[in-house]
Amino acid sequence: MIETHKQPETAVLVALVTQKQSAEKTQEYLEELAFLAETSGVITVKSFIQKLDRPDIRTYVGKGKLEEINTFVIDNPVDTVIFDDDLSPSQVRNLEAALPNIKVLDRSLLILNIFSMRAQTAQAKLQVELAQYQYMYPRLTRMWTHLSRMKAGVGTRGPGEKELETDRRIVKDRIAFLKDKLEKIDKQSVTRRKERDRLVRVALVGYTNVGKSTLMRTLAKADVFAENKLFATVDSTVRKVVLGNIPFLLTDTVGFIRKLPTTLIEAFKSTLDEVREADILLHVVDVSHPSFEEHIGVVNDILSEIGVGNTAGEKPMILVFNKIDQFEPRDEWMHQDDDFDDNLPVAIRKQSALDYLKKTYLTQKAEHVVFISAEKRENLDELRNLLYTLVKEKHYSIYPNWLEVPLGEWAEETDTSEDFGK
Repeated sequence: MIETHKQPETAVLVALVTQKQSAEKTQEYLEELAFLAETSGVITVKSFIQKLDRPDIRTYVGKGKLEEINTFVIDNPVDTVIFDDDLSPSQVRNLEAALPNIKVLDRSLLILNIFSMRAQTAQAKLQVELAQYQYMYPRLTRMWTHLSRMKAGVGTRGPGEKELETDRRIVKDRIAFLKDKLEKIDKQSVTRRKERDRLVRVALVGYTNVGKSTLMRTLAKADVFAENKLFATVDSTVRKVVLGNIPFLLTDTVGFIRKLPTTLIEAFKSTLDEVREADILLHVVDVSHPSFEEHIGVVNDILSEIGVGNTAGEKPMILVFNKIDQFEPRDEWMHQDDDFDDNLPVAIRKQSALDYLKKTYLTQKAEHVVFISAEKRENLDELRNLLYTLVKEKHYSIYPNWLEVPLGEWAEETDTSEDFGK
Protein backbone atom coordinates (compact mmCIF):
# COMPACT_ATOMS: atom_id res chain seq x y z
CA MET A 1 0.00 0.00 0.00
CA ILE A 2 1.42 3.36 -1.04
CA GLU A 3 1.27 6.04 1.67
CA THR A 4 0.77 9.62 0.65
CA HIS A 5 1.76 12.47 2.90
CA LYS A 6 -0.11 15.73 2.58
CA GLN A 7 2.22 18.69 2.44
CA PRO A 8 1.49 21.29 5.15
CA GLU A 9 -0.05 24.53 3.97
CA THR A 10 2.15 27.59 3.72
CA ALA A 11 1.16 31.18 4.36
CA VAL A 12 2.38 34.74 4.41
CA LEU A 13 1.22 37.10 7.17
CA VAL A 14 0.20 40.72 6.69
CA ALA A 15 -0.13 43.45 9.33
CA LEU A 16 -0.17 47.23 9.59
CA VAL A 17 1.58 49.83 11.70
CA THR A 18 -1.07 52.52 12.23
CA GLN A 19 -1.75 55.55 14.37
CA LYS A 20 -3.32 53.21 16.92
CA GLN A 21 -0.72 50.43 16.75
CA SER A 22 3.04 50.89 17.10
CA ALA A 23 5.69 48.96 15.18
CA GLU A 24 6.60 47.03 18.34
CA LYS A 25 3.00 45.97 18.94
CA THR A 26 2.53 45.05 15.29
CA GLN A 27 5.57 42.77 15.44
CA GLU A 28 4.30 41.16 18.64
CA TYR A 29 0.85 40.59 17.13
CA LEU A 30 2.46 39.04 14.05
CA GLU A 31 4.36 36.59 16.26
CA GLU A 32 1.08 35.63 17.90
CA LEU A 33 -0.55 35.30 14.47
CA ALA A 34 2.30 33.00 13.39
CA PHE A 35 1.66 30.90 16.52
CA LEU A 36 -2.03 30.75 15.62
CA ALA A 37 -1.10 29.63 12.10
CA GLU A 38 1.23 26.97 13.50
CA THR A 39 -1.52 25.75 15.81
CA SER A 40 -3.73 25.47 12.73
CA GLY A 41 -1.07 23.41 10.94
CA VAL A 42 0.11 26.19 8.63
CA ILE A 43 3.77 27.11 8.09
CA THR A 44 4.58 30.82 7.89
CA VAL A 45 7.12 31.61 5.16
CA LYS A 46 7.16 35.41 5.26
CA SER A 47 5.59 38.42 6.98
CA PHE A 48 4.69 41.75 5.37
CA ILE A 49 4.31 44.96 7.39
CA GLN A 50 3.16 48.31 6.03
CA LYS A 51 2.87 51.67 7.77
CA LEU A 52 -0.45 53.40 7.07
CA ASP A 53 -2.53 55.90 8.99
CA ARG A 54 -5.42 53.44 8.75
CA PRO A 55 -6.22 50.25 6.79
CA ASP A 56 -7.05 50.81 3.14
CA ILE A 57 -10.83 50.58 2.81
CA ARG A 58 -10.54 48.53 -0.39
CA THR A 59 -7.64 46.13 0.11
CA TYR A 60 -6.42 46.67 3.71
CA VAL A 61 -2.87 47.37 2.46
CA GLY A 62 -1.84 49.92 -0.15
CA LYS A 63 -1.58 49.22 -3.87
CA GLY A 64 2.23 48.95 -3.87
CA LYS A 65 2.34 46.55 -0.90
CA LEU A 66 -0.40 44.41 -2.46
CA GLU A 67 1.65 44.12 -5.66
CA GLU A 68 4.69 43.14 -3.56
CA ILE A 69 2.66 40.42 -1.83
CA ASN A 70 1.28 39.17 -5.15
CA THR A 71 4.78 38.97 -6.66
CA PHE A 72 5.99 36.93 -3.71
CA VAL A 73 3.12 34.43 -3.78
CA ILE A 74 3.58 33.97 -7.54
CA ASP A 75 7.29 33.26 -7.17
CA ASN A 76 6.99 31.05 -4.06
CA PRO A 77 4.85 28.09 -2.98
CA VAL A 78 2.25 29.95 -0.90
CA ASP A 79 -1.28 28.67 -0.27
CA THR A 80 -2.73 31.35 1.99
CA VAL A 81 -2.42 35.02 2.89
CA ILE A 82 -3.47 35.76 6.49
CA PHE A 83 -4.26 39.29 7.66
CA ASP A 84 -3.90 40.24 11.32
CA ASP A 85 -7.23 42.07 11.49
CA ASP A 86 -10.81 41.45 10.49
CA LEU A 87 -11.46 42.07 6.80
CA SER A 88 -14.71 43.50 5.51
CA PRO A 89 -16.66 41.53 2.87
CA SER A 90 -15.58 44.00 0.16
CA GLN A 91 -11.93 43.75 1.23
CA VAL A 92 -12.11 39.96 0.97
CA ARG A 93 -13.58 40.17 -2.54
CA ASN A 94 -10.99 42.71 -3.69
CA LEU A 95 -8.09 40.75 -2.20
CA GLU A 96 -9.27 37.47 -3.74
CA ALA A 97 -9.44 39.22 -7.12
CA ALA A 98 -5.94 40.67 -6.66
CA LEU A 99 -4.47 37.38 -5.38
CA PRO A 100 -5.97 34.72 -7.68
CA ASN A 101 -5.81 31.08 -6.59
CA ILE A 102 -4.67 32.12 -3.09
CA LYS A 103 -6.83 31.70 0.02
CA VAL A 104 -7.43 34.94 1.90
CA LEU A 105 -8.01 34.66 5.65
CA ASP A 106 -8.25 37.18 8.45
CA ARG A 107 -7.42 36.67 12.11
CA SER A 108 -11.00 35.83 13.13
CA LEU A 109 -11.40 33.12 10.49
CA LEU A 110 -8.08 31.58 11.53
CA ILE A 111 -9.19 31.47 15.17
CA LEU A 112 -12.52 29.95 14.14
CA ASN A 113 -10.63 27.26 12.22
CA ILE A 114 -8.58 26.39 15.31
CA PHE A 115 -11.72 26.20 17.46
CA SER A 116 -13.24 23.90 14.85
CA MET A 117 -10.18 21.63 15.04
CA ARG A 118 -10.12 21.60 18.86
CA ALA A 119 -13.82 21.16 19.66
CA GLN A 120 -14.48 17.71 21.12
CA THR A 121 -17.95 17.74 22.67
CA ALA A 122 -21.17 17.98 20.69
CA GLN A 123 -21.94 21.30 22.36
CA ALA A 124 -18.58 22.84 21.47
CA LYS A 125 -18.87 21.65 17.87
CA LEU A 126 -22.30 23.26 17.56
CA GLN A 127 -21.02 26.48 19.14
CA VAL A 128 -18.12 26.69 16.70
CA GLU A 129 -20.35 25.92 13.72
CA LEU A 130 -22.74 28.67 14.78
CA ALA A 131 -19.87 31.15 15.10
CA GLN A 132 -18.59 30.17 11.64
CA TYR A 133 -21.99 30.69 10.02
CA GLN A 134 -22.45 34.02 11.80
CA TYR A 135 -19.02 35.13 10.63
CA MET A 136 -19.57 34.05 7.03
CA TYR A 137 -23.15 35.29 6.57
CA PRO A 138 -22.24 38.93 5.73
CA ARG A 139 -19.34 37.64 3.57
CA LEU A 140 -21.35 35.28 1.40
CA THR A 141 -20.92 37.26 -1.82
CA ARG A 142 -18.32 35.37 -3.88
CA MET A 143 -17.08 33.62 -0.73
CA TRP A 144 -19.18 30.50 -1.09
CA THR A 145 -20.36 29.09 -4.41
CA HIS A 146 -23.14 26.56 -4.88
CA LEU A 147 -23.77 26.44 -1.14
CA SER A 148 -27.19 24.92 -1.76
CA ARG A 149 -25.48 21.66 -2.80
CA MET A 150 -24.20 21.23 0.77
CA LYS A 151 -27.60 20.04 1.96
CA ALA A 152 -29.63 17.82 -0.33
CA GLY A 153 -33.26 18.84 -0.74
CA VAL A 154 -32.83 22.11 1.15
CA GLY A 155 -32.96 25.56 -0.37
CA THR A 156 -33.89 24.68 -3.92
CA ARG A 157 -34.00 27.89 -5.87
CA GLY A 158 -37.37 29.14 -7.00
CA PRO A 159 -38.04 30.74 -10.38
CA GLY A 160 -35.88 33.83 -10.82
CA GLU A 161 -34.29 33.55 -7.41
CA LYS A 162 -30.58 34.35 -7.32
CA GLU A 163 -28.07 31.84 -6.03
CA LEU A 164 -26.79 34.31 -3.42
CA GLU A 165 -30.30 34.75 -2.02
CA THR A 166 -30.63 30.98 -1.82
CA ASP A 167 -27.31 30.75 -0.01
CA ARG A 168 -28.36 33.41 2.47
CA ARG A 169 -31.63 31.65 3.19
CA ILE A 170 -29.82 28.36 3.80
CA VAL A 171 -27.36 30.02 6.17
CA LYS A 172 -30.11 31.88 8.07
CA ASP A 173 -32.03 28.62 8.46
CA ARG A 174 -28.90 26.85 9.70
CA ILE A 175 -28.15 29.64 12.19
CA ALA A 176 -31.71 29.45 13.52
CA PHE A 177 -31.45 25.66 13.80
CA LEU A 178 -28.12 25.82 15.66
CA LYS A 179 -29.35 28.51 18.04
CA ASP A 180 -32.42 26.43 18.85
CA LYS A 181 -30.34 23.30 19.45
CA LEU A 182 -27.84 25.18 21.64
CA GLU A 183 -30.68 26.74 23.61
CA LYS A 184 -31.95 23.26 24.46
CA ILE A 185 -28.43 22.16 25.47
CA ASP A 186 -28.08 25.33 27.53
CA LYS A 187 -31.27 24.49 29.45
CA GLN A 188 -29.84 21.05 30.20
CA SER A 189 -26.59 22.67 31.34
CA VAL A 190 -28.49 25.03 33.65
CA THR A 191 -30.24 22.02 35.17
CA ARG A 192 -26.91 20.26 35.73
CA ARG A 193 -25.41 23.37 37.31
CA LYS A 194 -28.41 23.67 39.64
CA GLU A 195 -27.86 20.07 40.71
CA ARG A 196 -24.29 21.07 41.62
CA ASP A 197 -25.43 24.31 43.24
CA ARG A 198 -24.66 23.17 46.75
CA LEU A 199 -20.96 22.84 45.95
CA VAL A 200 -18.58 25.78 45.78
CA ARG A 201 -17.53 26.45 42.18
CA VAL A 202 -14.08 27.66 41.16
CA ALA A 203 -13.31 28.63 37.54
CA LEU A 204 -9.96 28.97 35.82
CA VAL A 205 -9.80 31.92 33.42
CA GLY A 206 -6.97 33.53 31.50
CA TYR A 207 -5.32 34.24 28.19
CA THR A 208 -4.78 31.27 25.92
CA ASN A 209 -1.68 29.13 26.52
CA VAL A 210 -0.95 30.46 30.03
CA GLY A 211 -1.05 27.00 31.64
CA LYS A 212 -4.65 26.74 32.87
CA SER A 213 -5.02 23.10 31.86
CA THR A 214 -1.67 22.22 33.44
CA LEU A 215 -2.78 23.89 36.67
CA MET A 216 -6.14 22.10 36.45
CA ARG A 217 -4.36 18.78 36.06
CA THR A 218 -2.10 19.56 39.03
CA LEU A 219 -4.82 20.73 41.40
CA ALA A 220 -7.32 18.02 40.47
CA LYS A 221 -4.74 15.26 40.02
CA ALA A 222 -6.63 14.33 36.88
CA ASP A 223 -5.69 13.58 33.28
CA VAL A 224 -6.56 16.88 31.61
CA PHE A 225 -5.21 17.61 28.12
CA ALA A 226 -2.51 20.31 28.02
CA GLU A 227 -0.30 21.33 25.11
CA ASN A 228 1.97 24.23 24.20
CA LYS A 229 -0.40 25.53 21.55
CA LEU A 230 -3.01 28.25 21.45
CA PHE A 231 -6.50 27.01 22.35
CA ALA A 232 -5.28 23.53 23.25
CA THR A 233 -8.73 23.01 24.78
CA VAL A 234 -12.00 24.75 23.87
CA ASP A 235 -14.36 22.53 25.88
CA SER A 236 -15.02 23.37 29.51
CA THR A 237 -13.90 20.61 31.86
CA VAL A 238 -15.28 20.20 35.38
CA ARG A 239 -13.64 18.18 38.14
CA LYS A 240 -14.71 17.60 41.72
CA VAL A 241 -11.78 18.32 44.06
CA VAL A 242 -11.43 17.87 47.82
CA LEU A 243 -9.02 20.00 49.84
CA GLY A 244 -8.80 18.89 53.46
CA ASN A 245 -12.35 17.65 53.84
CA ILE A 246 -14.03 20.39 51.79
CA PRO A 247 -15.26 19.50 48.29
CA PHE A 248 -15.60 21.99 45.44
CA LEU A 249 -15.90 21.99 41.66
CA LEU A 250 -12.98 23.19 39.54
CA THR A 251 -13.71 24.25 35.96
CA ASP A 252 -11.21 24.84 33.15
CA THR A 253 -12.64 27.13 30.45
CA VAL A 254 -11.60 28.26 26.99
CA GLY A 255 -8.70 30.71 26.87
CA PHE A 256 -9.12 34.29 25.72
CA ILE A 257 -7.06 36.17 23.14
CA ARG A 258 -6.71 39.63 21.65
CA LYS A 259 -9.21 40.37 18.90
CA LEU A 260 -11.34 37.37 19.88
CA PRO A 261 -14.19 37.11 17.33
CA THR A 262 -17.42 38.45 18.83
CA THR A 263 -19.30 35.58 17.19
CA LEU A 264 -17.32 33.16 19.37
CA ILE A 265 -18.17 35.03 22.56
CA GLU A 266 -21.85 34.94 21.60
CA ALA A 267 -21.78 31.29 20.53
CA PHE A 268 -19.93 30.16 23.66
CA LYS A 269 -22.38 31.89 25.97
CA SER A 270 -23.43 28.70 27.74
CA THR A 271 -19.82 27.61 28.21
CA LEU A 272 -18.92 31.01 29.64
CA ASP A 273 -21.84 30.67 32.05
CA GLU A 274 -19.48 28.43 34.03
CA VAL A 275 -17.40 31.56 34.61
CA ARG A 276 -20.36 33.81 35.32
CA GLU A 277 -21.79 31.44 37.91
CA ALA A 278 -18.50 30.56 39.61
CA ASP A 279 -18.03 31.54 43.25
CA ILE A 280 -14.26 32.07 42.93
CA LEU A 281 -12.08 32.87 39.91
CA LEU A 282 -8.47 31.84 39.36
CA HIS A 283 -7.11 34.30 36.80
CA VAL A 284 -4.00 32.55 35.45
CA VAL A 285 -1.30 34.74 33.89
CA ASP A 286 1.88 33.74 32.03
CA VAL A 287 4.29 36.03 33.89
CA SER A 288 7.12 34.98 31.54
CA HIS A 289 5.37 36.55 28.54
CA PRO A 290 6.65 40.05 27.64
CA SER A 291 3.07 41.36 27.31
CA PHE A 292 1.48 39.68 30.33
CA GLU A 293 0.13 43.06 31.55
CA GLU A 294 -1.78 43.50 28.29
CA HIS A 295 -3.04 39.92 28.54
CA ILE A 296 -4.46 40.71 32.00
CA GLY A 297 -6.28 43.68 30.49
CA VAL A 298 -7.65 41.59 27.61
CA VAL A 299 -9.03 38.97 30.01
CA ASN A 300 -10.54 41.60 32.32
CA ASP A 301 -12.20 43.32 29.34
CA ILE A 302 -13.74 40.05 28.12
CA LEU A 303 -14.87 39.17 31.65
CA SER A 304 -16.60 42.55 31.83
CA GLU A 305 -18.14 41.94 28.39
CA ILE A 306 -19.72 38.68 29.58
CA GLY A 307 -20.92 40.27 32.82
CA VAL A 308 -18.15 39.22 35.22
CA GLY A 309 -16.53 42.25 36.85
CA ASN A 310 -13.92 42.41 39.57
CA THR A 311 -14.94 45.42 41.59
CA ALA A 312 -15.29 45.49 45.36
CA GLY A 313 -18.03 43.28 46.68
CA GLU A 314 -18.05 40.88 43.75
CA LYS A 315 -16.75 37.30 43.63
CA PRO A 316 -13.20 36.82 44.93
CA MET A 317 -10.40 36.38 42.41
CA ILE A 318 -6.89 35.01 42.82
CA LEU A 319 -4.37 36.44 40.35
CA VAL A 320 -2.15 33.43 39.66
CA PHE A 321 1.13 34.38 38.00
CA ASN A 322 2.28 31.13 36.40
CA LYS A 323 5.54 30.00 34.72
CA ILE A 324 7.90 31.68 37.21
CA ASP A 325 10.48 29.07 36.17
CA GLN A 326 10.65 30.83 32.77
CA PHE A 327 10.41 34.35 34.19
CA GLU A 328 13.01 36.95 33.16
CA PRO A 329 13.05 40.07 35.41
CA ARG A 330 13.10 43.54 33.89
CA ASP A 331 15.46 46.20 35.19
CA GLU A 332 12.68 48.65 36.02
CA TRP A 333 11.15 46.14 38.43
CA MET A 334 14.34 45.80 40.45
CA HIS A 335 15.56 49.37 40.78
CA GLN A 336 12.84 50.64 43.09
CA ASP A 337 15.32 50.31 45.95
CA ASP A 338 18.22 52.80 45.81
CA ASP A 339 20.49 50.22 47.46
CA PHE A 340 19.77 47.50 44.89
CA ASP A 341 22.92 45.77 43.69
CA ASP A 342 23.01 44.74 40.01
CA ASN A 343 25.63 42.12 40.83
CA LEU A 344 23.28 40.05 42.97
CA PRO A 345 22.72 36.42 41.91
CA VAL A 346 20.02 35.79 39.31
CA ALA A 347 17.75 34.01 41.82
CA ILE A 348 17.77 37.04 44.14
CA ARG A 349 17.20 39.43 41.23
CA LYS A 350 14.24 37.30 40.11
CA GLN A 351 12.74 37.22 43.62
CA SER A 352 13.19 40.97 43.95
CA ALA A 353 11.27 41.51 40.71
CA LEU A 354 8.51 39.10 41.79
CA ASP A 355 8.21 40.88 45.16
CA TYR A 356 7.88 44.19 43.35
CA LEU A 357 5.19 42.81 41.03
CA LYS A 358 3.25 41.31 43.94
CA LYS A 359 3.33 44.61 45.83
CA THR A 360 2.31 46.47 42.68
CA TYR A 361 -0.70 44.29 41.92
CA LEU A 362 -1.84 44.20 45.54
CA THR A 363 -1.65 48.01 45.51
CA GLN A 364 -3.82 47.96 42.39
CA LYS A 365 -6.54 46.35 44.52
CA ALA A 366 -6.04 42.80 43.34
CA GLU A 367 -7.60 40.74 46.12
CA HIS A 368 -5.03 37.95 46.14
CA VAL A 369 -1.75 37.46 44.26
CA VAL A 370 0.39 34.32 44.11
CA PHE A 371 3.36 33.28 41.96
CA ILE A 372 3.72 29.64 40.90
CA SER A 373 5.01 27.24 38.31
CA ALA A 374 2.29 24.65 37.64
CA GLU A 375 4.59 22.54 35.50
CA LYS A 376 7.50 22.58 37.98
CA ARG A 377 5.11 22.50 40.98
CA GLU A 378 6.69 25.56 42.59
CA ASN A 379 4.79 27.49 45.32
CA LEU A 380 1.70 25.32 44.89
CA ASP A 381 1.20 25.06 48.65
CA GLU A 382 0.77 28.84 48.84
CA LEU A 383 -1.90 28.70 46.13
CA ARG A 384 -3.65 25.72 47.70
CA ASN A 385 -3.75 27.32 51.14
CA LEU A 386 -5.14 30.55 49.71
CA LEU A 387 -7.69 28.66 47.63
CA TYR A 388 -8.63 26.53 50.62
CA THR A 389 -9.27 29.64 52.72
CA LEU A 390 -11.61 31.14 50.11
CA VAL A 391 -13.40 27.85 49.39
CA LYS A 392 -13.84 27.17 53.10
CA GLU A 393 -15.36 30.61 53.68
CA LYS A 394 -17.90 30.09 50.90
CA HIS A 395 -18.53 26.46 51.90
CA TYR A 396 -19.31 27.40 55.50
CA SER A 397 -21.80 30.01 54.32
CA ILE A 398 -23.67 27.08 52.71
CA TYR A 399 -23.03 24.50 55.44
CA PRO A 400 -22.51 26.39 58.73
CA ASN A 401 -22.41 23.16 60.78
CA TRP A 402 -19.82 21.41 58.64
CA LEU A 403 -17.13 19.70 60.71
CA GLU A 404 -13.80 21.34 59.93
CA VAL A 405 -10.70 19.24 59.53
CA PRO A 406 -7.41 21.23 59.58
CA LEU A 407 -5.75 21.35 56.20
CA GLY A 408 -2.30 20.56 57.61
CA GLU A 409 0.22 19.08 55.24
CA TRP A 410 -0.84 18.43 51.63
CA ALA A 411 -0.89 14.65 51.82
CA GLU A 412 -1.83 12.90 48.59
CA GLU A 413 -4.62 10.96 50.24
CA THR A 414 -6.47 14.13 51.27
CA ASP A 415 -6.81 15.39 47.70
CA THR A 416 -9.26 13.57 45.48
CA SER A 417 -10.88 14.39 42.17
CA GLU A 418 -13.44 12.96 39.84
CA ASP A 419 -14.77 13.77 36.41
CA PHE A 420 -17.97 15.75 36.92
CA GLY A 421 -18.96 15.87 33.27
CA LYS A 422 -18.47 18.52 30.61
